[in-house]
Amino acid sequence: MEIIKQNYLDKLNDKQKQAILNFDGPCLIVAGAGSGKTKVLTTRVIHIIKEKKAWPNQILCVTFTNKAAREMQNRIASFLNEKISSLPWLGTFHSVSAKLLRRHAESVGLNSRFTIIDQEDQLRLVKNICKAENIDIKKLSPKIIIALINQWKNKGLLPKNVIIKKRNVLEKNILVVYKFYQERLKILNSCDFGDLILLCVKMFEENPDILELYQNNFKYILVDEYQDSNFIQSKWLNLLAKKRNNICCVGDDDQSIYSWRGAEIRNFLDFSKTYKNTIIIKLEQNYRSTKNILSAASGLISKNNDRLGKKLWTEDKDGEQVKLTCYKNGREEATGISNIIEQSLKKKYSLNNVSILVRAIFQTREFEERFLKIGMGYRVIGGTKFYERSEIKDSVAFLRVVNQKNDDLAFERIINTPKRSIGDRAIKQLHDYARSHKISLESSAIELLQLNKIKPKTKFGLVSILNLFNKWRLDLKQKKHYEIMEIILDESGYSKMLKDKKDLESEGRLENLKELIRAMHDFDNLQGFLEHVALATSIDQDWDGEKVNLMTMHAAKGLEFDAVFLPGWEEGLFPHQKSLEDKGNLALEEERRLAYVGLTRAKKESFISFAMSRIYRGDWVDSLASRFIDELPDENIKREEDVQDNEDFFFNQDIEYEEGVRSPGYARLQKKLKRIK
Repeated sequence: MEIIKQNYLDKLNDKQKQAILNFDGPCLIVAGAGSGKTKVLTTRVIHIIKEKKAWPNQILCVTFTNKAAREMQNRIASFLNEKISSLPWLGTFHSVSAKLLRRHAESVGLNSRFTIIDQEDQLRLVKNICKAENIDIKKLSPKIIIALINQWKNKGLLPKNVIIKKRNVLEKNILVVYKFYQERLKILNSCDFGDLILLCVKMFEENPDILELYQNNFKYILVDEYQDSNFIQSKWLNLLAKKRNNICCVGDDDQSIYSWRGAEIRNFLDFSKTYKNTIIIKLEQNYRSTKNILSAASGLISKNNDRLGKKLWTEDKDGEQVKLTCYKNGREEATGISNIIEQSLKKKYSLNNVSILVRAIFQTREFEERFLKIGMGYRVIGGTKFYERSEIKDSVAFLRVVNQKNDDLAFERIINTPKRSIGDRAIKQLHDYARSHKISLESSAIELLQLNKIKPKTKFGLVSILNLFNKWRLDLKQKKHYEIMEIILDESGYSKMLKDKKDLESEGRLENLKELIRAMHDFDNLQGFLEHVALATSIDQDWDGEKVNLMTMHAAKGLEFDAVFLPGWEEGLFPHQKSLEDKGNLALEEERRLAYVGLTRAKKESFISFAMSRIYRGDWVDSLASRFIDELPDENIKREEDVQDNEDFFFNQDIEYEEGVRSPGYARLQKKLKRIK
């Protein structure tokens, strides 16, 4: 195999070279943020080929995203005088599994032309099964069913393997659907994403000859982002690597932030127990961030116990200290950050290299409002802009109908949300009558009801919602517009609809609705608020040129920016109170890892901030600075003027926390907050 670039080991540090040259036997590469792990992984593949230890198709390289696979593929191709098609087996767990299954589909009861269904198909199939089995999807949400089925598959459990506690009626009902679901998939010659890996493992376990074929073929196995692997992915790797043990996994336990998606950090921490005689190599030299940023991040993450341990360092200069600012409230935080960007950062960096990373997506709302006001371009990455989110549009549609009864577009959007047995046929009937009589849809509904031309089942739902419209219009004359919003969400059943789903997506939507109500307090009346929303959503926000990036810290993993803002570092928000309540200290360590990820996205400047108070459900609530702030090394932090004035409060060293429980000093600190304000 001819290598185009013979100097591929040049410009690598000693640890990187060690990680590349030790290619026989199990190896765990603990790669810190910005330490060049992709370069190490791709160069390791090239070196194996150069040393003639294996042909390209005898190397298996697994990534977690298609983007990462393409990047590695292009890097390897640039070194080798070969076409893409002759490169190693390189792809995600799912894409490689699909390739293996198509070769041996009959062994798992499929044929090679099987279809891989997406989430929308999954949902439709589950709904059909529920309908056939007389399962009320209002009581048992299809999304919850799919979520649990996916959890079982991630744990390697087919229906026959699932064991349920006697009293867990919910899981018993879902298991019934799971059985029918798998049977139906086989009839359709289909599988979902979870099946790709699970059926591959089943194929290996039940067909030793197939397993041996690939154990012999794959002389070397390399895995990227191993800290994000789940149980079934780890088992898949164990089976393939068992014969030769030439497996190299790269990752960072300090960046394991996806437990809610099924990731098992123990896979990474226990790697040396699973594979005997493992060589552990730590890549600690960082090529991204300044010394102050790295020291701050290292000092913070050192408070975690469940980690292998490492300390990032750089030959780069000290750089700016991490700036820490306290604001009076959330709105002033958004204003202050936008001023820093406008007056300082914009002169030094492209706005494309400036990012605001939040813990919860609802936090973007105040920044969006501010950027719209001052005309600064922005993009929301990994999410939808606040007023374009479906739950916000639904809620605003209710308000629009209450505000004026001729708003047909808003009427049509929410007339059957939540479900009221007002289907497409009934809506068409309303439209036809409205057009022929030149009246609004609401007037059309009223007249058709008076003429007794609406079917009984539809009639009940239509009468109930029309009565609510009239009630809310009367309420609006006596109550504040934001109080009306709360009443609408409650009496329409919209909040209940989201609460009943009991999934992470619905919880996020409920948080967004709380933020919507908070936003409404900034306006004197309903008309003013609706006008603001109309302007915010209709304005052309796709300006040419540069834009500030808005995203969650989860979405920022793997990215880097010149300057990063980390707002909202307050107890209950970050670390997130619900996470702490659900998983205690395990969640606290994951939240701290998330803080570490946020800090290490910054190359040159990092800004942390928190507010002394925020509005929650219409009331001002005092905030307590996040415990993570107290864990940052003082020498790497620059406390802005407002913070320095209140140093005894913000950096009180005698505060102790246990698994998300507020300390005895909480009340005392709250008094100080009020005195400061």
